[in-house]
Amino acid sequence: MLLLRNSSLRLLLLAGLLGLGLLRPWAGHAQILDDSTRNRYGARTTFILKERDLLQGDTVGRMIDTTLTRLPQQRYWTHDTTFQQTLGYFGSASRPLLWEASRQLGGRLGRTVFDQYARGPEDVNYYDTRSPYTFFRFFQGNPYEQVFELGYARSLKKRFNVGFNFERFGANKAIAVDNTKTGQVEHTNFMFFARYQSLNNRYHAMGHFATARHTLAEQGGIRPQPYQLDTLADGTVYPDLTLLFGYQREEVNLTNAKNRDSRDRARLLHSYQLLGRGLTAYHLFDWSRQLNRYTDELPVLATGVPNPFYPVIRLSTAATDDRAEFRQLENTVGVMGQSQLVNYRLYGRYRTYSLETRAAYGAPAVVSEALARRDSAQLFLGGTATFAYRKFAIETAGEFKPSVKNPAKTEFWLSGRARLDWLSGELLLTSAAPTLTEQQVEGNHFAWNNSFDNVQVQQLRVRAARQLGRHFVEAAGTVANIKNYIYYSVDPDSQTDQVHLAGPTQQSDAFLISSFMGHYRGSVGKLFFETQATVTGGAGTDNPALRIPAVVGDARLYYQGYLFKNALFGQVGVQGYYQSRWQAYDYSPSTQQFFVQNHFTIRSVPVADVFINADIKTVGVFLKLAYVNQLPESGYFAAPYYAALPRRLQFGLRWQFFN
Repeated sequence: MLLLRNSSLRLLLLAGLLGLGLLRPWAGHAQILDDSTRNRYGARTTFILKERDLLQGDTVGRMIDTTLTRLPQQRYWTHDTTFQQTLGYFGSASRPLLWEASRQLGGRLGRTVFDQYARGPEDVNYYDTRSPYTFFRFFQGNPYEQVFELGYARSLKKRFNVGFNFERFGANKAIAVDNTKTGQVEHTNFMFFARYQSLNNRYHAMGHFATARHTLAEQGGIRPQPYQLDTLADGTVYPDLTLLFGYQREEVNLTNAKNRDSRDRARLLHSYQLLGRGLTAYHLFDWSRQLNRYTDELPVLATGVPNPFYPVIRLSTAATDDRAEFRQLENTVGVMGQSQLVNYRLYGRYRTYSLETRAAYGAPAVVSEALARRDSAQLFLGGTATFAYRKFAIETAGEFKPSVKNPAKTEFWLSGRARLDWLSGELLLTSAAPTLTEQQVEGNHFAWNNSFDNVQVQQLRVRAARQLGRHFVEAAGTVANIKNYIYYSVDPDSQTDQVHLAGPTQQSDAFLISSFMGHYRGSVGKLFFETQATVTGGAGTDNPALRIPAVVGDARLYYQGYLFKNALFGQVGVQGYYQSRWQAYDYSPSTQQFFVQNHFTIRSVPVADVFINADIKTVGVFLKLAYVNQLPESGYFAAPYYAALPRRLQFGLRWQFFN
């Protein structure tokens, strides 16, 4: 796996430009180059629609985003922009850092650490363009990280729009490597999408086919060397964490391990108005496949000793090759409608899925079935209803999966939300079955077979948001009561220098967590400031099941204005991220799971960046010095023994063509 070299980048750019060149003769009727066309075609004539828009009766969408504000922020380089705990490098396994109740029911694979890099159906953009639209972005964090994306969309008359999107993420190794150009992560994603609407505007359809491949070399974290260890008075040996920031000079636990996450999806949503906007029928077809594969060619070291990173070698000493392939087919049929005061949607969904688990056995290793194939069919019923009058609104939504044989296994989520002008409150109730991975696993290093109860959540959230001139203020408080929570726990027999995963555990006792989020955005003249922080209680070291930093936040201060007779719009500023001291989750690469641990505490982490952004018509660029506050021979950990990337220079380019 190699990061995009300069030659590879030139080839991709050339291919993209040639592709656009081939498309131009076909679209020649739209390529008028006079001044009136330049004024007519642009961001204001290019609209984005998503599935949720059509399901809410919106067939217009919104204008594309051309702002610079998020361009230099790395968490917006990927599709999940929430705060995440990672392994310190771009493209690594990750998990949401803050609490958010899940509304997913039924059979799920439960391997989500690479979800951040895969474009989900809710993230797919469908376009309505008056002229061909081309999107290009390139981000480079020298020498460790890179993002390349090329997209194209065009409308055929007014009714039909087609396009494609190609993405490539890459990352190079920063730890235990002689050359920082050695590849660690490679991600590719190709998508073809189309949207259609009839002449009378009664029939609408949008669909896509996407394929994503994510491959990375797992290193298992830094392995402390003898000179990096301290001995306490009681004889206990602990590593001196301040000595583990040699980056290229360090040694790691795994040198021949890889994780592969392969995903494919075909999806079609279409609707037909039966009685105007008051009654519309719709159908959603969704087929998906996810394959997770973990391999290690050296589970036994060259010395003949099993790698101590693994708790046990169960099936093969020659090689580890654990695979889980999940396939799912869903058909959803429903009706929806809207009036001036009421919106509603009712649906039924039928899902079939299968899970195949395979592993390598013996020496030489031969891959064969590890668990009997699991198949199931499930029915879901759900809907939404909204009543709105002036500044008052009530929204209700829910989904229900019945279980006739065992009513205690019935799954559901129900939510009710009331809003009065700037104040709103929401109550959420959920009961969801464990994932398939939490229930059963069979591999070379781990195996379990569990029968868990449904995870239950009762959550109340109150939110206030108000725009006051040039200032925006938002505050939200959340209280959640969680029962039967399932988490991955640490093996109690683990040693301090080598901690192992025990497997999934269910916390039968209910526990309470609370959080408060504050958000402010404002400006004084040409000086702009934005900050957001979340304070969480009840998920510290005294909670054996759930860990969240007490404080997580970021802030940004910048000056913006025009230069060169308004030809260039620029921003210069500083941004920072902070998370308080906490016992971060450890990671098990062979199962793709983060697990709770008690042996490693990550200190408070302040990270500061300085940046310059510029916008020249349809081109946006940025230059950023990331982690500018790093001191010599220092750094911080993103997870136990996973050092985050050091100070580096990042460059980004976004180019949008509208004709």
